[in-house]
Amino acid sequence: MWVRRQFAPNTLQITLLLAGIVGLLGALATVAFREALSGLQFLLAGHRSGMVELALNFDWWQRLLLPTAGGLIAGLILQYATLWVPKKGADDYMEAIAIGTGVLSLRQTLVKSLSSLCSVASGASIGREGPMVQLAAMFASLVGRILAFPPERLRLLVACGATAGITSAYNAPIAGALFISEIVYGSISTATLGPLVVASVIANIVIRQFLGYDAVYQMPRFDFVSGWEVFFYVGLGVLAGVLAPLFLRLLDTAKQRFSALPVPLFLRLAIGGLIVGVLSLRVPQVWGNGYSVVNSILHTHWAWQALAMVLVFKVLATASSAGSGAVGGVFTPTLFVGAALGSLYGLAMNALAPSTASVASSYAVVGMGAFLAATTYAPLMSILMIFEMTLSYQVVLPLMLACVTAYLTAHTLRAESVYAKSLRRNLVAGRWLSMTGEGSEMRLSSLAVDNDAVVSAADSSETIGERFVETGYRNLVVRADDGRLIGTLDAASWWRRQATGKPELWTQTVTPCKALDGDMALVSALRSVGKMHADWVPVTGVDGKWLGVVSLPGLIEIVTEERGTE
Repeated sequence: MWVRRQFAPNTLQITLLLAGIVGLLGALATVAFREALSGLQFLLAGHRSGMVELALNFDWWQRLLLPTAGGLIAGLILQYATLWVPKKGADDYMEAIAIGTGVLSLRQTLVKSLSSLCSVASGASIGREGPMVQLAAMFASLVGRILAFPPERLRLLVACGATAGITSAYNAPIAGALFISEIVYGSISTATLGPLVVASVIANIVIRQFLGYDAVYQMPRFDFVSGWEVFFYVGLGVLAGVLAPLFLRLLDTAKQRFSALPVPLFLRLAIGGLIVGVLSLRVPQVWGNGYSVVNSILHTHWAWQALAMVLVFKVLATASSAGSGAVGGVFTPTLFVGAALGSLYGLAMNALAPSTASVASSYAVVGMGAFLAATTYAPLMSILMIFEMTLSYQVVLPLMLACVTAYLTAHTLRAESVYAKSLRRNLVAGRWLSMTGEGSEMRLSSLAVDNDAVVSAADSSETIGERFVETGYRNLVVRADDGRLIGTLDAASWWRRQATGKPELWTQTVTPCKALDGDMALVSALRSVGKMHADWVPVTGVDGKWLGVVSLPGLIEIVTEERGTE
């Protein structure tokens, strides 16, 4: 008996084993998406050379037609397929890890991945890595749910899946683990870093050693002419830090402008595709995620006029694709912008100080890291990602200076990173996770917040439908114009009303309810809502004053963890 207990696997060992399995599944999920994308491109063009090559071989009308048609099909899938697919859990891996229970919606993820596949294969200027990482995280969530993991361990397993997806996409195992630690968790912890590293390493071995995939970026040899050149790289960091907030603001503005268009979601995606098609008439390089263009910038000489044009057009194309609602990431377009910006800066430095400045490709490499740090607010991850791509120790010093300078500059100008919205579904998410040991002392009012789950009875039917599609929530909380609570609107009832047309007014589908008292303890609040199938519950103060809403899954998680520590 003593020997059996001595060698029985503990929780950490089991977690590490499952992290390795999840790393394998995550790598295979990204490969499946990559091959599906390659197959679609082969059907369209008869070759697998990439989107830019496809655009260059197309006639002008084909450059207009394909992105528009692809956006239309992707939008139809996104708008109508998700209506008939029941949602269980979060539909964003960052939300599932940061504030959720670790449950990712299987069917919603597959539908959105199919939509993304249509967008990316038709030339949308977004990264394919977003859906690849989401798929990897979804399979990890599925494994954890089959094993009936508690929320805390399930979140960690989903994080391992996301890490595997990032590693498989960029061939950067260390940066993949740090991406989740630094951006999603917000800190580097030994309790989480071990499983993340295991998943990352296994995914990298599967992709490189077993399946033979090469790195997406072929990095040039890095040159460092003199020690004085570090000041040039600091200047590049400042430039990236100033321009990155403008880039993010452009993305935000594009989303707002597209959301304001009085047309259905599928027409918005079609319009976004049409804009990309128009831009490609002048610069075909705006199609796709831009891997081939970045590799060309890193290895060939570009005239500054051509670089400036492709940079401006790519930024506009990315804003059009991401703003219209196409499912995909902006991580890869960010690297594109950084490479073009760094190369332009390098050409300028060579013109000003030819004996001191390195070749433009060296500045392009550092520019990728600096712009990434300035948009993600994760300088350590950015440094390690570029270092892993180059495997050059010479790049470390200028890269560190540029990334940290870019991060500090950007953070001064803009408080939120590119991932802030994904991590801020609930404004008190971080506070929730830090209070798990205080469940018996906490009051419901400390968790209440106003967010996108609260709508007005005066909102139009189109606005409500868009809110359900954009957020994926199971319910919304409805308030009257005078601020009083009307009730909750269930997603299933809403879409049933949309399909049948009855009742005539959407407000007639609202279920009246009583708000929870903000002074209630968490356990008492949980007893009050019972087994209610909802994402958000309204909360008011003792005097009836509106306080906001509370996430029911988050409330269950806090109480569960509190009970587990007793």
